[in-house]
Amino acid sequence: MSTCEYKPGLEGVPVTQSSISYVDGKQGILEYRGIRIEDLAEKSSFLETAYLLIWGELPGVAELEAFEHEVRYNRRVKFRIRDMMKCFPESGHPMDALQASAAALGLFYSRRALEDPAYIRAAAVRLLAKIPTMVAAFQSIRKGNDPVGPQDDLDYTTNFLYMLNERVPDELAAHVLDVCLTLHAEHTINASTFSAMVTASTLTDPYAVVASAVGTLAGPLHGGANEEVIQTIEEIGSVENVRPYLEDCFERKSKIMGFGHRVYKVKDPRATILQKLAEQLFEKFGRDEYYDIALEMERVIEERLGSRGIFANVDFYSGLVYRKLGIPVDLFTPVFAIARVAGWLAHWKEQLEANRIFRPTQIYTGPHDFPYTPIEQRRTNASEYS
Repeated sequence: MSTCEYKPGLEGVPVTQSSISYVDGKQGILEYRGIRIEDLAEKSSFLETAYLLIWGELPGVAELEAFEHEVRYNRRVKFRIRDMMKCFPESGHPMDALQASAAALGLFYSRRALEDPAYIRAAAVRLLAKIPTMVAAFQSIRKGNDPVGPQDDLDYTTNFLYMLNERVPDELAAHVLDVCLTLHAEHTINASTFSAMVTASTLTDPYAVVASAVGTLAGPLHGGANEEVIQTIEEIGSVENVRPYLEDCFERKSKIMGFGHRVYKVKDPRATILQKLAEQLFEKFGRDEYYDIALEMERVIEERLGSRGIFANVDFYSGLVYRKLGIPVDLFTPVFAIARVAGWLAHWKEQLEANRIFRPTQIYTGPHDFPYTPIEQRRTNASEYS
């Protein structure tokens, strides 16, 4: 029998050394390159934060302007990719469309020149620039419309909301979305980032790396959780129904999306910032009826489960913010992906600096020397094939 200790889900097992981000789950601290997330949310922008994550330091004025210019003028996607997206089923989930489209970028730009800094920069710029365009394009296409093209005079988040709705958004709405992207840009070795690193370790192209990470992010236990938060709030329906609904969940020991975290044992610092952003939107554009339900949910769960370190996580309030911005529920996770591309690229670049292909082991639990039975002697259950 193997002497290796099996850790389901690799819980607590270090898989890399990284200087990109840091989390202290007991104190509720999140840092990007040593800078507190609260400072970045208040003082930085998403593209500046992306630069920080990928290249390891805050850019100077000229560096940031050059980077923003590159991203701005790489937003357009090849018409063949748009034509491919027109063939996707309208009922398909936008995350599936995004994964396929991200992978397709590799058909046009993949040279796998991974030792060339210019190639690495160009790939990072293209992915940051084109992922929002593809998310917005599929939203238009599935409604039967042609995609709305990017506008070069609009900044990153303003342009995305413009492509999504074909109108220039309110300045506060664009700012709030920019902060949301900053909050979601990176979070150490989560499932999708690990997926990106495993793919990157084979030295494939960055488009395949991002496509694999998108597929991992799509699951309800990862990026898809904020969609399920809204669905849960809709199912509860009113503040009065919160406690009975949650008591039933407690009794059945069913998972309540938006609460609890593998790392945080206090309220997720990103959730605190997102809650304040939601309140800013409500103050300007009107209160969302779902917010009162959310507040009661948080109160009851803290009362019952707070002693066990279960509090609101980033997914709980992000859905309410996106909902108020007019973003459809099934686009919540693609918006998460737009942000997390920055973190995936940072880990891809870091992985290349000291790469070793991931090749974990296993603990075998099956038999040995099992005899081969000729087919005519095997028993089968005929009903299985009827």
